Amino acid sequence: MIRYKHRLIENKLAELFQYYPVVAVLGARQVGKSTLVENLYSGKIRTTVFDPVVDIGNARQDPDFFLQNIKAPAFFDEVQYAPELLNAIKRKVDQEKKNGMYILSGSQNLSVLRDISESLAGRVAILNLWSMSYSEVHEKTGGGFLEQWLLDPEKDFLSEDDAVDTNRSVFDAIWKGGYPKISELPDALIPAYWQSYMQTYIERDVRKVANIGSLQTFGRFVGLLGALTAQEVNSNQLGRELGVARATALSWAQTAESTFQWISIPAFSRNPVKKISGKNKGYFTDTGLICNLQKISSPEVIASHPLQGALFETFVVMEIVKLIQKLPIQPNLYHFRSHSGAEVDLILELNGRLYPVEIKSKSNPYRKDVRGFQAFKDCFPKENIQKGLVVCAVPSLQYIKKDVLAVPWWYL
Repeated sequence: MIRYKHRLIENKLAELFQYYPVVAVLGARQVGKSTLVENLYSGKIRTTVFDPVVDIGNARQDPDFFLQNIKAPAFFDEVQYAPELLNAIKRKVDQEKKNGMYILSGSQNLSVLRDISESLAGRVAILNLWSMSYSEVHEKTGGGFLEQWLLDPEKDFLSEDDAVDTNRSVFDAIWKGGYPKISELPDALIPAYWQSYMQTYIERDVRKVANIGSLQTFGRFVGLLGALTAQEVNSNQLGRELGVARATALSWAQTAESTFQWISIPAFSRNPVKKISGKNKGYFTDTGLICNLQKISSPEVIASHPLQGALFETFVVMEIVKLIQKLPIQPNLYHFRSHSGAEVDLILELNGRLYPVEIKSKSNPYRKDVRGFQAFKDCFPKENIQKGLVVCAVPSLQYIKKDVLAVPWWYL
C-alpha cells in the first residue's frame, strides 16, 4: 500500500468544504484525488466510486433515489461516469441548505467542469489537483519562497537564505515526475507503469470525451506533444507531423488539455501589438510521462538529451503551477516573446504587479541569459514590473544583477 504524502491543497480543500455545499476536485487519473479526500476525511465521509459500465447504486437511472440513501457528507469519485447525478445534487443542496455536503472528483476537465458549472452554479468550489510537486514527493514544506516573493518582491531574501547545495538531482526528479505511485516504485518498474497508464488513459478518458476515430494515431499525437513541450503551439505543425488536418490537431490538443495532460499559457499583451508574438505556449503537465513517451531510459540520459532544456523548463513551470494552487488568489500566467526573439519564459500577474521568470538548466547563469527582462520592460513601460527571477541550479540565492535574483529550482 502506498504511504500517504500530504498535499499542498489540503488546507484549502478543508476550508472550502466548510463554506460550500459542494467541492469538486479535478485532475488527471491517478494523481491522487481519491487518496487526498479519503485521507483528509478518514472515517468521516462515505465514498462511492462510479464506473463507466456499471450503474453503481442506480445513480444514473434514478439519481434522486440514490441520494436519498446516501447520508451527507459523501464523496463521489469519478463523477463523470454519473453526470445525471449533478442535477439531483443541486436539488438536494437547495433543499438542505447546508455546507459540507458533497465532494466530487473527476478526471476530465472540460466535460466534467461544464456539467458541474452548469448544474451547480453558485453551489460548488472547484480545485485542480496536479501530480505531486517536488516538495510533496519529498515531504518537505520548504521555505515558501515563491509565495513570499509574490507578496513582498522587495524583501531582502539573501539575509534569510538558508538554501545550500544539497546535491539534489533534478534529472531524477524530471525522469520520475510526480505521480504518487511512481514515487514508491523501483526504477525498473516505472516504464511498465506508464505503458499501463497510457493504455487506460486513451481507452477510457479520451474515448469518453472526444470523438476520435483512430486512438492509435491519438497516442502518437500525445507523444508528439511531449516532444514539443515548452514551445509555442503550432497546430499546422502538429497536423503535418501526423498527416491530419489542422482543425483535427487543434481539437486533439484541446482533448489533451481537457484531460489534464497539457496546459497552454497565453502570450502577455494588454493590446495586440504587431511586434509581440500572440501564440500560446504549451507544456506537458508531467515530465515523467514525457520521458517515457520519448523513450528516455534513465535520469542520466537527460543530461545530454536534446530535450534537456525543455524538460527542465516544463518541470519548473509545473512546479510553479502546483505551488500557486494553495494561494488564496492564484496569479495569472503568461509568457512573452517578441518577433525579434526576446523571450521571458513565464510572467505571473498578481495585485497589479508583473513578476517575470526565466528558467535556465545551468548552475551559473549570466547576464545575457536575462536580456529578455529588459526587452519586456521596454515593450511595456507603463506596467508595474518587479525584479526578475531566474530559476536554475545555483547552489544558493544570488543576484545576477541588482534587479535579477537567481534561485535554486528546489527552493521555490
